[in-house]
Amino acid sequence: MSGTQSIHNKERGSVSRRMGLSIGVAVDSGPRVAKGRAAGRRPALQSPDWRLREFAEVDSTNLVAANLPAWHAVRAETQSAGRGRFQRQWVSDAGGLWLSAVVPVETNSPAWRVLPLAAGVAVCDALRANGAEELRLRWPNDLLVGNRKLAGMLIDQFQPGLAVVGIGINVRNQPQSYDSSLNGNVVRLADLVSPAPSVRDLAVRVLASLKSIWLEVQDAGPEAILPRVNALWDLPRRVQLDLDGTLVSGDFAGVDAGGRLQLRTHGATQFFEPQDVRLLRDI
Repeated sequence: MSGTQSIHNKERGSVSRRMGLSIGVAVDSGPRVAKGRAAGRRPALQSPDWRLREFAEVDSTNLVAANLPAWHAVRAETQSAGRGRFQRQWVSDAGGLWLSAVVPVETNSPAWRVLPLAAGVAVCDALRANGAEELRLRWPNDLLVGNRKLAGMLIDQFQPGLAVVGIGINVRNQPQSYDSSLNGNVVRLADLVSPAPSVRDLAVRVLASLKSIWLEVQDAGPEAILPRVNALWDLPRRVQLDLDGTLVSGDFAGVDAGGRLQLRTHGATQFFEPQDVRLLRDI
């Protein structure tokens, strides 16, 4: 996740305990585990949709999910070593949703390239279903309300043919209490809707939305979700791109079917790969 690190996809390897059952999603609850390995773990209940493993604390949910099969997910109440894009620190305090979901994807395929965008659409759909409004995406993986960060995504790949979608959402947590630089830069779902859903109920809704969107991409191609992706950018928007030290300014024109950022400069359109853009700033 990039930008202000208020939502933290904390992926911890050490876990203290697991919790109960979510409606519609099978939950694996069991005893203490260490460094992402289960100690006497009970098998998860079977579900046609997702198999959700829940923990009190981990180093990183993405790392715990690293060796899981498709349609398995990990949720933790807190993370101790969360990270965003380019290894930026990611705060994951109690009261937020820190979730990692494993989806099938062919590496370097068109679907792979738009996975962060598809995840953004899925999270927006889930939050809107809970009453949140005026949501917008910020390239490539932040979700904002106005200029304040509500959620973020981080994609990792640990196994061929699978990707781990890390999702962090500020719900009732207090990230600014852990990092004063976040004051005025973050927003929580509890600030936007009342009552805010429980973290567990929100996890179930996000997982359902993610599977629906991802199956649509696999069936119909990335083009199927592009109108929804580009509607979330709040276009047109004057931006500056940080290409790892090189700055380029122009009008952000959304993304193409290959997941590339489109920037209009001096009457021409330039295309940038997600990994080339270290940071996008509104100007």
